[in-house]
Amino acid sequence: MNKLWVRLALAFGAVTIIGILVAGILANRQVNLQFRRFVARDQIVNSPLVATLADYYASQGSWAGVEELFDGPGRSDDMGHGWGMMMRRGMPQLILADASTQIIFDQGGPRRGGRLNPAEQAEAVPIELEGQTVGYVVVSVPGLGDLSGPAQLFLRQFNFSLWQAGLIAGGLGLLLGFIISRGLSAPLGRLAAAARRISRGDLNQQVPVTGSAEIADLARAFNEMTAGLQQAETLRRNMVADIAHELRTPLTIIQGNLQAILDDVYPLEKAEIAAVYDETLTLNRLVNDLRELAQVEAGQLSLHLQTFELPSLVERAANLFEELAREKNIKVKVVLPPALPPVQADPDRVRQVLHNLLSNALRHTPEGGEVVIEAAFVREQGRGGAGEQGGGYLSPLPLRSPAPLPDTPRPPTPDPRPHIRVTVSDTGPGISPADLPHVFDRFWRADKARSREQGGSGLGLAIAKRLIEAHGGQIGVESEGIPGRGSRFWFTLPAHS
Repeated sequence: MNKLWVRLALAFGAVTIIGILVAGILANRQVNLQFRRFVARDQIVNSPLVATLADYYASQGSWAGVEELFDGPGRSDDMGHGWGMMMRRGMPQLILADASTQIIFDQGGPRRGGRLNPAEQAEAVPIELEGQTVGYVVVSVPGLGDLSGPAQLFLRQFNFSLWQAGLIAGGLGLLLGFIISRGLSAPLGRLAAAARRISRGDLNQQVPVTGSAEIADLARAFNEMTAGLQQAETLRRNMVADIAHELRTPLTIIQGNLQAILDDVYPLEKAEIAAVYDETLTLNRLVNDLRELAQVEAGQLSLHLQTFELPSLVERAANLFEELAREKNIKVKVVLPPALPPVQADPDRVRQVLHNLLSNALRHTPEGGEVVIEAAFVREQGRGGAGEQGGGYLSPLPLRSPAPLPDTPRPPTPDPRPHIRVTVSDTGPGISPADLPHVFDRFWRADKARSREQGGSGLGLAIAKRLIEAHGGQIGVESEGIPGRGSRFWFTLPAHS
């Protein structure tokens, strides 16, 4: 009884049966009443009473003394009818009115002198004499017991047919309710079964989008949810595999070197210990990056917002990488407008993002190339000049990712205020269009063959993306994937008003 389709079917059937019962009772009462009225009127029309009354009026010239025609035990008319006796034998109760509808005889007595009401006027049988109406006869509705045998048989057959039709309609209503309720509950049952399979770990679940608009919307939302769960599970597995891969390499090197020292393959010298120490630094850097990324994604990394001049931070960053650029014979160029409004951001986190973009640009720029750092004021956030390049990727906001846990804040939406856009361009090999959407993914590297020392942990851009989003800004990349034309990474920060 707790199943939805059973309850819907019973409710639908109950409403149908109640409706049929009410309609049947009302129809039965109305038909019985109208049929008895018809019988009573027919008795008067087909009896000699109307003719007798007309003859009485013709002989008397008025209705005076007409009540004597109906009173008395055996008073007979000219045709031998004793109307008083007939009244006592079950003839309908009569009301006689003159041409003005004033009641001159009421078998019940109390209404004499009054007038016929509109309903009685509609049911009255006229008494006509030489083409003129001289009075009216109104008959009361007889009881069921006063009807003749054939009339009572007709009513019984009609009532029996009426209840038969009601039972058939009720059965059809129950059947229709069953069909409709099953049609409504079947998609919900499929959703419940798919949800149970998901709870057992089978995320590859999609349900057909059928049924009413609401059920179809629910099915579409369920399919979107399962697709998101599959995506989240894929990301989780990939991340676990990537973390295991990233941790395995330094741990293997450390283990191998220490084992070689224990086996006297390598002498216990400072150089060998330094190599092991370097790997621990790499391992520690990776763990710190993972921890920072987890904090940013969980919204647990606090920002210390300050109002400061962005050009000075850009110039200091360029100076910091000047020596590295000189070693590779790379020119670092800073292009700043004469006046920029200050920004409101965490300078340490902005410096971290800028350092990551500069180190990537220098890493991928060949000897003799150029890295350009630009800053500009923009009134609306956008693609950062994507139209100037062949292909671009804008980090979407909000992120299309699985729904966060209840206490985990969602990624912030872009700040609607005017922004400062910072662009870091290089003249390296560029990024292929197929790789552009994955640039800000965890552990992504442009060159899969690069070593960890050359390519970093693969988490820098993922961290940079979430740091910029935490400020209410956006970050993106543009590249044609043509060697020599390089890539353009850009990010925006809210300008201080």
